[in-house]
Amino acid sequence: MSNDGTVNSAATSTDFTFSPNRERIFQELSELISHYSPHSMPEHAATHEEAAKWVTAKLEALGLDVTRHPTVDDADTIIGVKEPVGDAPTVLLYSHYDVVPAQNPAVWTNDPLELDERGGRWYGRGAADCKGNVIMHLEALRMVQENGGTDLGIKVVVEGSEELGGDDGLGKLIDANPDLFTADVIFIGDGGNVAAGIPTLTTHLRGGAQVRIKVATLEGPVHSGGWGGAAPDAAHALIRIIDSFFDEHGRTTIEGVDTTAKWEGDPYDRETFRKDARVLDGVQLLGTVDDEPADMVWARPAITVIGFTSVPVKDATNIVNSTAEAQFNLRVPAPQSAAEVAKKVEEQIYARAPWGAKVEVSVTGVNEPFSTDPNGPAVQHFGKCMQDAYGAERLTVVGTGGSIPLTVTLQKNFPDAEFALYGVADPAANIHGIDESVDPTEIEHVAIAEATFLLTYGK
Repeated sequence: MSNDGTVNSAATSTDFTFSPNRERIFQELSELISHYSPHSMPEHAATHEEAAKWVTAKLEALGLDVTRHPTVDDADTIIGVKEPVGDAPTVLLYSHYDVVPAQNPAVWTNDPLELDERGGRWYGRGAADCKGNVIMHLEALRMVQENGGTDLGIKVVVEGSEELGGDDGLGKLIDANPDLFTADVIFIGDGGNVAAGIPTLTTHLRGGAQVRIKVATLEGPVHSGGWGGAAPDAAHALIRIIDSFFDEHGRTTIEGVDTTAKWEGDPYDRETFRKDARVLDGVQLLGTVDDEPADMVWARPAITVIGFTSVPVKDATNIVNSTAEAQFNLRVPAPQSAAEVAKKVEEQIYARAPWGAKVEVSVTGVNEPFSTDPNGPAVQHFGKCMQDAYGAERLTVVGTGGSIPLTVTLQKNFPDAEFALYGVADPAANIHGIDESVDPTEIEHVAIAEATFLLTYGK
């Protein structure tokens, strides 16, 4: 990229000139962020609809044939289509316009619904996840038009309920109407780079499930002075169950499941991981010296205790707990089955319950892991476009511990399609958290890479 922001593509022998319009990018991202769109909050249904209308209008302004499709979870998916010329391939560009709620806006440095520029980054809810990617797609398509257009077919799919964490909405729409989504190449714009300025493709996503445990040991709480020491404490029993899933090094251990796999792609440097995960000084990473962070977060199952309930400390009295509950978030990598691993977790909970404690287990939200081969011709070409856009010598290929259930549904329906996962986020973006942000150069670079691909693939 030159000092004036223009880029000459070297992905093919035909050169194109790209000039991302940062002023327009900022303005459009500001507008989209101002339309607060958490699908999970009915009280914000009106502003969620405003976001949907905004996306629809922008796609129509690009000359696409735009339709809105209601989903069973009451959130429209917006699809903009340009038909291919002749037998040219079709490329699907995905993103979503809903966001995670901006919990406790008062602790944000700025209003989360007003895009704010500080220190070279832009702050606001959805700046990186995923409204920044919606803007990236729009800017890429404009640059394609500015360079004479493309013969490729294009389908832009913008979902309205991705952050619910399941596949009930768009997934069922795909199963019911696969022709709406048929494509040769599927680009998922809902990811990011390992660091700003480092072009990255993601090839693996962990699946998983939510596992809730209820433990009961007494008919009701009893005085710890009179009965503590012999009366079975439900919180103690639950702790014993939880501890059975971790070895002395903190590694997840599930009976009957391989939890020792090694990651075969690019590494995740320990110091970088510590910084990205915000690990406190002096606190060790889980695992041994032989367990790399990439192994632990991309190649192996993992259990995180995301909730634990007995009696809040502020309400503590001298009693033996009669009941206790916990919730696990289970993550499962490909090629393992999330459903099968979740079943093993359930079996272990019952088997490890001490002292005959009464246990109930519920498993919900099961979604399978995703993996894709980055060696297909389309993804290989896109990787070169990413390198060109960033002026990078190499492309980084990683996994991620997160889940995008949509990818599994698309892969099931279109097994011959090539997939690429990428986006504008980086570890500093703090998606889903306070002061979410995006580096605007990431929007520009990824948009250039996408535009380059749309202009050159198949030629």
